[in-house]
Amino acid sequence: MKADRFLVDTSAWLEVLPPGRGGHALRQRVDDLLAADLVATTGMVRLELLGGARSEEDWRRLGQLLSALHPLPVTEEHWNDAARLGFQLRRQGIAVPFTDLLIAAVAMGAGAVVLHRDRHFDLVAAHLPLQVESHVGA
Repeated sequence: MKADRFLVDTSAWLEVLPPGRGGHALRQRVDDLLAADLVATTGMVRLELLGGARSEEDWRRLGQLLSALHPLPVTEEHWNDAARLGFQLRRQGIAVPFTDLLIAAVAMGAGAVVLHRDRHFDLVAAHLPLQVESHVGA
């Protein structure tokens, strides 16, 4: 998949962090994207990862990793877009967590691909113009 930015979701980071964890294919894909300087992040992913840090050491290590990535800021428009996405999906009988809706709205606004292991992003992409690289079941 050719894209300028890949917003790596928390679900993927949790599979490859810390080093030595997770499937080889996903780890290699994230490493390749990092080496090509194509990885972006956003506030919600920062919140989920740093909020789950288990120690000061983890906090510092994760903070350094995240600060080296391309930031995709969250604007008031993204919050409104996320609310609209949730409204549209619920009308089709699809429930997606608000956190994932915000990440999807930011990615869509930036033209970024969401690399993930969370089936909710596949649901969004099936009904709305969200680009995803799914590693669900990998």
